[in-house]
Amino acid sequence: MRRVAGWVKPLNTAMAPALARAVRDPDATFEKALGKAEVGAGAGADIDRDFIEDYRALLHRFADVRDLSYLGWAGTVSELQMRMENRLRIRRLHAENPAIKSEPIDRPIVVVGLPRTATTLAHKVIAAPEGNRAPMMWEFHHADRFDIDPKVRGKRLAKARRISAAVNAITPIWETIHPSTAETPEECVLALPHGLHWGTRFKLPGYREWLEQRDFVPDYQYLKEFLQVLQHGDRPRRWVLKSPFHLYNLDPLLKVFPDAQILWTHRDPQTVMGSWCSLVETGTALCNRRYDTRQIGREWLDSLSWMVEQGRRARLGIPPERMVDVSYHQLTADPYGQLPRIFKRLGLDWSFREEGNLEAVLARPGMRRNHEYTLGRYGLDSDMVDEAFGDYTKLVNAIR
Repeated sequence: MRRVAGWVKPLNTAMAPALARAVRDPDATFEKALGKAEVGAGAGADIDRDFIEDYRALLHRFADVRDLSYLGWAGTVSELQMRMENRLRIRRLHAENPAIKSEPIDRPIVVVGLPRTATTLAHKVIAAPEGNRAPMMWEFHHADRFDIDPKVRGKRLAKARRISAAVNAITPIWETIHPSTAETPEECVLALPHGLHWGTRFKLPGYREWLEQRDFVPDYQYLKEFLQVLQHGDRPRRWVLKSPFHLYNLDPLLKVFPDAQILWTHRDPQTVMGSWCSLVETGTALCNRRYDTRQIGREWLDSLSWMVEQGRRARLGIPPERMVDVSYHQLTADPYGQLPRIFKRLGLDWSFREEGNLEAVLARPGMRRNHEYTLGRYGLDSDMVDEAFGDYTKLVNAIR
């Protein structure tokens, strides 16, 4: 299984001197990225200085990664620039037009669950009805008002398409593991500044512990501001959000979106672990010159079981009518039978149009993928997984 293109290793080797210079002075790299972000956003860093300095510290974490690759560094710096540009633009737009703050984000549907549990399938189908809306990948690259100049929209969409094509060229397996395009719904984790998602690229000592102490309410407030900007100039619709990493943040999420409905997909952790570690290995292979697959297994077994524990603890305080539990096994075995029931629980209508949307989603390349993985490659076995997840495995089997 080729995780990265054959030319990636020679390129990383050739660019090693440039990488060494960059990580010796990460502030210089950061200032250059920040300057581009300020120009793109039409706003200076002082509009949100705390966030900017927070991201400077994050780049220093990345610079300390022992086996960092050139492409891993360049790609991550580019993403930080994108995120800073979005942040500054959103702050500017809210400051220029206070009416944006009044945009209603009512009763959002939030799809959560361990990774690799059909959250993507559920997200795309639930976001498709006329009255619903999900953020598109290209919008995460260039967040702006809905009513921007169509020519500007077209240029940004074209740029996002080029980025998507480049990712698929660098990591050919990505289209099998996690197919996406510039114009498909994407995880709103791209609008959250911090989270375990950074661990899909790098080993970051102490970062998980730092996250456990972080107050995520301001991050979710920013997510709401992000959605309000995307909606401004359009009619309000019901937002459909998705990320496995919301699992450990349900409390702050519901403080910001108190009327949200949570859809939680469940799958046997034995299967989840192998599939997820394979995905993480792909990101790690791109961003690191060397890596240890067994370390990937140990770290993500700990992190994913912790996510489930946090999610189960938070849901004790959530009214049952606000929670919709979905079995991965039932959903994937009988999507045409299960999704109408899910729609009903969410207060949505199921029609021939929705059935057609489901048919289109299932027909997309990669939705019925043949992704090979084993627990053993990551130093794991079934007993280790059962012990880490405790009775959650029994819960999953009970609703199959």
